[in-house]
Amino acid sequence: MSKFYEGVAEVFEVEIEAISPDFPLKSEEMSWDSLAVVSMIALIDECFDVMIDGADLASCETLGDIEALIEKARQA
Repeated sequence: MSKFYEGVAEVFEVEIEAISPDFPLKSEEMSWDSLAVVSMIALIDECFDVMIDGADLASCETLGDIEALIEKARQA
């Protein structure tokens, strides 16, 4: 999971210590926009070898929501 968290920190341009399942994807400081969603799709594919639907990903509010999508995709 640490490679994934490192990638998330890079996408959002924050320190890795800020990354946890409670990490909010939408805030005044960060933009959960289409570029971030596409970057996250690529990161998830690289780290977990699963594809996540962009619309499902865009509706996530926390990193924990993304982790739940990944787990669901891995079980499918």
